[in-house]
Amino acid sequence: MEIFWSVIQLLAGLGAFLLGFKLLSDNIEKLATNKLRGWFDKTSKSRLAGVGIGAGVTAIIQSSSATTVMVVGFVNAGIMSLYSATAIIMGANIGTTITAHIASLSDINVIGFVTVLTCAGIFMDMLSKNDRVKTVGIMLAGLGLVFLGLEYMSDAMSIYRDNAAFKQFLQTISNPFLLLLIGAGFTALVQSSSAVTSLIIVIVNVPGAVIGNGGNDVLFLVLGSNIGTCITAILSSLGANANAKRASLIHLMFNVFGSVIFTVFLLCWPSFMDMTLAKWFSSPGRQIAMFHTFFNVVCTCLFLPFTNVFVKISTKLIRDKKEGTGAVSDSALLDERFIQSPSVAIGQANKETAFMAGLAMESLDAAFNGFVASDESAREKVEELNARVAELEKNIVGYLIRISSQDVSAADERIISAIHQATGDILRISELAENITKYTRNSKRDGVEFSPGVLKSLRQMYEKITRLYECALEVFDSKDISELKTVDAVEEEIDAARKEMINDHIRRLNEGKCKPQSSGIFINLVGNLERAADHLTYVAHAFD
Repeated sequence: MEIFWSVIQLLAGLGAFLLGFKLLSDNIEKLATNKLRGWFDKTSKSRLAGVGIGAGVTAIIQSSSATTVMVVGFVNAGIMSLYSATAIIMGANIGTTITAHIASLSDINVIGFVTVLTCAGIFMDMLSKNDRVKTVGIMLAGLGLVFLGLEYMSDAMSIYRDNAAFKQFLQTISNPFLLLLIGAGFTALVQSSSAVTSLIIVIVNVPGAVIGNGGNDVLFLVLGSNIGTCITAILSSLGANANAKRASLIHLMFNVFGSVIFTVFLLCWPSFMDMTLAKWFSSPGRQIAMFHTFFNVVCTCLFLPFTNVFVKISTKLIRDKKEGTGAVSDSALLDERFIQSPSVAIGQANKETAFMAGLAMESLDAAFNGFVASDESAREKVEELNARVAELEKNIVGYLIRISSQDVSAADERIISAIHQATGDILRISELAENITKYTRNSKRDGVEFSPGVLKSLRQMYEKITRLYECALEVFDSKDISELKTVDAVEEEIDAARKEMINDHIRRLNEGKCKPQSSGIFINLVGNLERAADHLTYVAHAFD
């Protein structure tokens, strides 16, 4: 029974450890929300930058699997190349090793005092009304819970210090390939190499506990865990496009090739552990943590120059489908993989809303040019574009609702609210485009024609609307409300142009230069254009 309860205590400690890391990483992500989105936007062709982005993001969210899943989503959406994804995946493997280093601190005496952060952080959350202070409080509580879990696991293992049967059992597993399979299988089961590595560190910290024959044997478990962690990305790529599957395959190849190379290396140098890490670091846990980092850094240095080779191999193994590929969905950016990282998901929703605005303006362009050219066929294009805009609006709103169901920061909630507002205004613009197609039909039906001077004035007004769209979208993308004065200035020019054009129209009517039946069409047309400008202004002011 004593052994049974110690196993229960060990699992409870592991649960507290992982929960603490989730609280810690989620709330650090909230505090670094803008930076996190910015990092993923910088998917340039620089391989070193990609490695840095992958390592930095993974160090924050504490999971190479989660980072790789997001990368698969970016590749699936077509906004990240396989070249960039490969470098980020390599960096993610480095970033995830920080967990092992934290777990290796379990033998330091001050850990008991650090666990007090759990209580301090919870009180900060309960007593403060400031969202940022509450976020910091939960982050500190998570950090305290991490060390509390480590302390609990260490206590659970204390009964094995004098248990000869337990130590003998560990020594029976000495086959390197079996250890590799155990590490890979257990990691695939729990889908976290961090959890497995932390558990290994707790076990080896038991005095006298030796896995296999000692020496390098424990390192084969670590190598296996790096292979098993790929299962999450592989499962995530199921149902995705060919490039997304290639990204998950590259993740698998990186870890498998690296593990094979290191397995051969360790078999050829049986005393590697004893002659290096064991001499440099007294704590067995710290030796494991340092090897985990050493493995991933060396593999990255070895494979980074061959990024193109990884891409070519994945392209050869996973070919594009030649049938039924079709066009990429308008909602490709709204990948469910991002929901677990709200700040990234919000960035995707923001990009999709900007794309939706582009479609609405394309619809307005088609309707206006159709009116000027007296071309009723423009209505078909407008209806097609409007159907896409309406579908996007529904998808974006649904995606935002799912993001809000996560634990999001107050700042992110404000952005979600602003995007909700913007999608409504963009939808109105597409509806105004449909109105303009009706004016084209009515003018042809009633035989109404407009003079070159009137058409010139309309074009000049529409040029201002196009400029307003560009300014509004820039503000929407950058969230730089200091540029709103430019948006407001252009909008005032459009209002003034509408008043001037209507006054000129009334004057022409009084002089008998315009037919009375043209009045309703012209005034409504100009009014609808001015309303479209208003909605563009509202989009820019969404973050105000």
